[in-house]
Amino acid sequence: MDIILVPGFWLDASSWSEVTPPLVAAGHRVHPLTLPGLESKDAPRAGIGLRNHIDAVVAAVDAIEGPVVLVGHSGGGAIIHGAVDARPDRVTRAVYVDSGPLGEGGVINDGLPAEGDDVPLPPWEGFEDADLTDLSEELRAAFRARAIPEPRGVTSDRQHLHDERRYNVPATVIACEFPSSLLIEWMDSGHPFVAELARIHDVEYMDLPTGHWPQFTKPAELGQAILAAVDRTSESRRS
Repeated sequence: MDIILVPGFWLDASSWSEVTPPLVAAGHRVHPLTLPGLESKDAPRAGIGLRNHIDAVVAAVDAIEGPVVLVGHSGGGAIIHGAVDARPDRVTRAVYVDSGPLGEGGVINDGLPAEGDDVPLPPWEGFEDADLTDLSEELRAAFRARAIPEPRGVTSDRQHLHDERRYNVPATVIACEFPSSLLIEWMDSGHPFVAELARIHDVEYMDLPTGHWPQFTKPAELGQAILAAVDRTSESRRS
């Protein structure tokens, strides 16, 4: 299976490096992406918005023959959902890593402080304690050293979707910061945060308790969780 890995804010393709070994060992082809404006700290970010990132994922899908699995971490979940909407016949599963699908008209996070066209990684004090679970001082330093400013447009542009066949694409939610039981409770109560997720016809949940960046705090476990989701996708295709 071809697996496209989409990082969350402030991260490039290399952020998946400790997650991919179990996938590669199992014979899958991995395609970690660096999205536009995240090529380097000095890359131009003016004019780059959410649609540019979605289009980059769609281009990666189109460059592959056959079905693909999309994996999105954090803000990458909104991006892969846009790609699912654009190519519902090509994506066999969407895997949301501590994230979920963003519905029509939603924004990822327009409350993050911007500096011109850039949204830098905020100070740690700007995050909830649950975000930072297991993120040691050493990991925090390494993360901050590698962090690349996010294009402001990606954080604040509204999501626009067009094809309701996106709800037919199976999804896996790997719940880290919040347990899956809480997500299900929110859906049962009609919470708007999970409204788009509630519309997907086939959703499975996996719990990986840690903070918001499992690719750093529990990379091997995250790799195994993604592998399990991909393997179930392959089994369902064979059946």
